[in-house]
Amino acid sequence: MWSAENLHTVLAAILSGILICVAVSDVMDRRIPNAAVAAVVALFALWALADRGASLGTGLAAAAIGFAVGFVLYLLRVMGAGDVKLFAAVALFTGLGYLHLFALATVLAGGAMAVVTMAARPRRAMVMFTLKGRGDYGRGIPYGVAIAAGGLVAVWGALTGALPVDVLSRL
Repeated sequence: MWSAENLHTVLAAILSGILICVAVSDVMDRRIPNAAVAAVVALFALWALADRGASLGTGLAAAAIGFAVGFVLYLLRVMGAGDVKLFAAVALFTGLGYLHLFALATVLAGGAMAVVTMAARPRRAMVMFTLKGRGDYGRGIPYGVAIAAGGLVAVWGALTGALPVDVLSRL
């Protein structure tokens, strides 16, 4: 019989595949498919069943926090709706214990993408800064990639124990 740990490893591998597909979709089409977000939520249902609901409460709390913060960022036009939904769905897996790590890894990945984008196209970056977001000079970075990267770091870090929960206190 499979242990909860073995099942979590298999589900984390499936989640990884979904997140990679989401990242590719966001880069290519600038869309995060609702079906992919629904698949992440459905996968979490199996995750919670594997540990007999032990992760359900903390996962739902993390998703609620992620959605609330993301919704404010959406209203401020900082994040897209797909990004907010994806962040909340992946937060189910991190729970409250790794939510801060997920958020930090996502922000760092997004910042790295922004720096690379500005370095690769400095003229475009200057126009975007000058227009202060009011122009139609293309969209920002595909943040689904950063969310996917942050999710992979947090989920695999939590699963393997490679990243301590108190990582922020060590910085």
